[in-house]
Amino acid sequence: MSATHFPLEPTAAAAQAAIAEEFGFFSDWAERYQYLIDLGHKLADFPDALKIDDYRLRGCQSLVWIVGEGDAQRLDFRAVSDSAIVSGLIFLALRVYSGRSADEILATQPDYVAAIGLAKHLSPTRSNGLAALLEFIRARARAALAAA
Repeated sequence: MSATHFPLEPTAAAAQAAIAEEFGFFSDWAERYQYLIDLGHKLADFPDALKIDDYRLRGCQSLVWIVGEGDAQRLDFRAVSDSAIVSGLIFLALRVYSGRSADEILATQPDYVAAIGLAKHLSPTRSNGLAALLEFIRARARAALAAA
C-alpha cells in the first residue's frame, strides 16, 4: 500500500467532514476497526533511526513515536505505532492536523472523535493515548506560534 502524505483535504474542517462521511458507511464497529487498521497501513514510512526515546509519545500504552516539523505557517507530523488500531488513530489525527498552520491546528477541536463514535468505543488506555497524541500536536502548534 502506498504511503499517504498530508493534507488530503484543503482544511481541517473538510478533513473531519470526510472522516465522518467515510465512517458513516460502516454498519458496525467490527467494520470500523478494520477500516482503522487499513488506514494505519497507509501511514508514511517512519525511519527506524527516529524510533528513539526522544520521539516516543508518553501516555500511550502502545509504542508510539511522533515527529513534528515546520513552523507556524505549516506543521507536518510523522508518526507510527506498534499497534494496528493505534496506527489508524494516528492516521486520522494526521489527516486532520498535519500540513496545517499552527493557527488552524489550535482553532480545530477534534470533533471527528465524537462524530464517528470513537469516544464510546475506545478502551480507556487507547483514549488516553489519543488524548496524548492530540495534545502533542497542539503543544507543537503553540510552540511554533511562540517562536514566530
